[in-house]
Amino acid sequence: MADQPTKPTQASLNKKSAQATSYKPSGVSATGRKARSFAVRLWSVRHSRTLEWFYGHFADLFLKLHPLWKAVGYERAEGPIKFIEKHTKGFLFDCRMCGQCVLSSTGMSCPMNCPKQLRNGPCGGVRANGHCEVEPDMPCVWVQAWSGANRMNGRDNIFDVQKPVDQSLRETSSWLRVTALAAAERKAAETPGTPQ
Repeated sequence: MADQPTKPTQASLNKKSAQATSYKPSGVSATGRKARSFAVRLWSVRHSRTLEWFYGHFADLFLKLHPLWKAVGYERAEGPIKFIEKHTKGFLFDCRMCGQCVLSSTGMSCPMNCPKQLRNGPCGGVRANGHCEVEPDMPCVWVQAWSGANRMNGRDNIFDVQKPVDQSLRETSSWLRVTALAAAERKAAETPGTPQ
């Protein structure tokens, strides 16, 4: 039987057509993210109850500062607050700045770290060791969320169904957005005859 030529696969064609350069994008590989953030993310989940307490007091303080944010202008406050929020939450939770933070409902495990960006529970591919099916070296975000939620006073918040991500809020401050919403709700409750 004569040797038949093997049919090239799409992957081999893509590899041949890609230009060989020394450019390697920084901060996009799962392995690179793992080295920087998995340990801190897991620490945040283990200390979710303390972080829940801290965030509750922080949110109260932010709400008390609503007159300041309003006087300065929420639009002008956005830049500096977003900078602080991005770096603080980025370090502690590997935050992706979706603008719709649900950490208090997900055991301080950010669902945006899921490669599939699932916001309402794990996919069917969680490995037996509790790791992600897409990134095998990464602990599943939702396994960690369940663990963190069970440590928190608001442990049942994990059962709240989350809305799909509104992409128009990406790279905005969820701290300011939540504060503005809470201030509006408080004002509506204080004003008699206002429909709720």
